[in-house]
Amino acid sequence: MKHTTQVADSRPVRIRNGAATAAPPPARTTTRRRRRPRSQQWTAWAFLAPVVLYLALFYAYPLYRNLDLSLRNYTVRSFVRGDAPFTGLANYRTVLDDPTFAPALLHTAVFTFACLVFQYAIGLALAVFFNQHFRLSATLRALFLIPWLLPLIVSASTWSWMLNSDSGIVNATLHALGIGPVNWLTSPSWSLASVIIANIWIGVPFNLVVLYSGLQSIPTSLYEAAALDGANAWRRFWSITFPLLRPVSAITLLLGLVYTLKVFDIIWIMTKGGPADSSTTFATWSYQLGFGNLLPAFGPGAAVGNLLVVAALVFGLLYLKVQRKQALT
Repeated sequence: MKHTTQVADSRPVRIRNGAATAAPPPARTTTRRRRRPRSQQWTAWAFLAPVVLYLALFYAYPLYRNLDLSLRNYTVRSFVRGDAPFTGLANYRTVLDDPTFAPALLHTAVFTFACLVFQYAIGLALAVFFNQHFRLSATLRALFLIPWLLPLIVSASTWSWMLNSDSGIVNATLHALGIGPVNWLTSPSWSLASVIIANIWIGVPFNLVVLYSGLQSIPTSLYEAAALDGANAWRRFWSITFPLLRPVSAITLLLGLVYTLKVFDIIWIMTKGGPADSSTTFATWSYQLGFGNLLPAFGPGAAVGNLLVVAALVFGLLYLKVQRKQALT
């Protein structure tokens, strides 16, 4: 038999077999949230302030100014005085109607695609090679970083000398092999290939470093288990190395894409976009419009630059979408 009575502390008392026991106190339905002290909030904002200031000064403001340039009819006088009339999308229509647009778009696509494919393939092959940890592997790996450490003007000037039609070492080697000379920098058929070769040489070390670091995170036990199952080196690469490197490969290709889209120094030093615009890309065309003439076209030049920004943004959003899908699966 079970009875409930009230005691002085207003808690119910349960009586069982003549013994009275107090029921446990009711649980609190609400809890107080601890608030972060104001001093910690100010400390967090103090650490964020330099980053926010840096992004505002060197990213947000230049993008805003470039967008403003592309939407107004700027001349040298109006650029100084700041009273350029608003023209809307007229500069973009001028760029699209320009006969240089289609070749520059094609050259940009070919240059970007070829550089990305060969830089990634060569970088991955070297990363797998150096992952064997043989003697002098660290020394040779450090030597492969030299193209990445050299200033771009030095690298481009060196390739210009090597590919010179008359005194270049490449044509001298071809002549020794019984092959006729090639006008690497002065022929419309070879100028784009020349700058692609130079940019591949410069970009391989970056892919090597990133992919090699990704290989270090793959457990060696997976390779040992696959070897015990009879898998050869090629099978281990396609079944273990390549799939597990996908996240690292994705960020490597994205960063390489953003960098390759805006390559200007190498092309300008080696060919200046010529001859006859045969190696002109959006990056060099934007510079030619804005600074390469006596009467600069600031608006169309900024419009071409914004097209590059939009292309990089589109590929960045695609990367984020793919990463989100992979995280959900």
